[in-house]
Amino acid sequence: MKGFFTSLVPSFDRVLLVESGSRHLIEALMPTLRKAAGDQVRFDLVTCFAGTPEGFAGKVFRISDYAGAEGRTRLLKDLAQQKPSMIGIICAAEPIMTKWKWMLAARVPAKLFILNENADFFWVQRSNWRTMRHFALYRAGLTGAGAMRTIARLILFPFTVIYLVFYAAAVHLRRKVHL
Repeated sequence: MKGFFTSLVPSFDRVLLVESGSRHLIEALMPTLRKAAGDQVRFDLVTCFAGTPEGFAGKVFRISDYAGAEGRTRLLKDLAQQKPSMIGIICAAEPIMTKWKWMLAARVPAKLFILNENADFFWVQRSNWRTMRHFALYRAGLTGAGAMRTIARLILFPFTVIYLVFYAAAVHLRRKVHL
């Protein structure tokens, strides 16, 4: 993740997109990205889906071709050869390619931006810390009316697990005693 401490945006030469959401999301986002970046930009895509998104003309990297630790290393080498100046990750409310997208965000030396399902995006940089905090809290369910309920569930969870363990132990002990 390059450029976190600076608000400078590199030139839109080559953009790597990580399709970590449903296929319709990347197809809906491409016109917005083309409008923001222009037609001269080359897009590459890391995906877990077969086929190519509608309207996409760049190089496609499928994670099924890069299995295991040596596969991840090979993928990073292949991506480094493309020399992306930016990496865009779709952060939708779907758990698709979660480990892959954060591994790529950390290891690909490019400026990172986050895309959501509304075709909005923001740069991951120090000056956007409030946006990043709000986005993380929103995705965790810690904003709005449901925030108190989520916090209460987090606090009560260990006590619930302890109660269930003791209840199961009591039931099994009672069964042993009666037999």
